[in-house]
Amino acid sequence: MSRIIYHNPDCGTSRNTLALIHNSGVEPTIIHYLDTPPGKDELKTLIAAMEISTRALLRKSGTPYDALQLDDPKWTDDQLLDFMLAHPILINRPIVVTELGTRLCRPSEAVLDLLPDPQQHAFSKEDGEAVIDAQGNRVNQSS
Repeated sequence: MSRIIYHNPDCGTSRNTLALIHNSGVEPTIIHYLDTPPGKDELKTLIAAMEISTRALLRKSGTPYDALQLDDPKWTDDQLLDFMLAHPILINRPIVVTELGTRLCRPSEAVLDLLPDPQQHAFSKEDGEAVIDAQGNRVNQSS
């Protein structure tokens, strides 16, 4: 089965998530959603599959969220979707779809729960945080 990532290459979390998918030996379908945003029905399907609210998919930082006053509860889900379609940067990322589910992968290591294939190599995030050890196992980050 194919793996799909709704990706923004300018986002570190999205880059780390894509790298973890690659580290499992898979080349996913990469959708650069800022260039080719999903349609309204596709967004509704993704939100339902993630079992989150439409509001939970809104990105606030670095977007017109505040200027559009999207924190106002007057906006319906349908209206929020229209804002996301008009301004794809409002869609939080990365979203990953596999046969194991669909998830907004924040933090990036959340993608590990969606990958049926084991990690092949050690992996550290761009900031140096170790996520996968040399044996391909998740590093325990408990303090």
